[in-house]
Amino acid sequence: MQKTIQKLSNFLVAALLSFAVSAQNVERDAIEVASLGPQVGENVPSFELPDQHGQMRTLDDVMGQNGAMLLFHRSADW
Repeated sequence: MQKTIQKLSNFLVAALLSFAVSAQNVERDAIEVASLGPQVGENVPSFELPDQHGQMRTLDDVMGQNGAMLLFHRSADW
């Protein structure tokens, strides 16, 4: 049993290392972050979007006494 676990462990390490080496050789286009939308610390434009209950909310609706922190999350199924 111990030998089987050791062999499996060695295989997984070798597989991960080969994946890491091959991933370094992939050419990727540069991403211009400024073109993706508001940047950290910038003011966002007014918006109207549905909340989790389908009710439309504006920036003014979510703004509190001390402002608001917005998190924009891009899901994996777009």
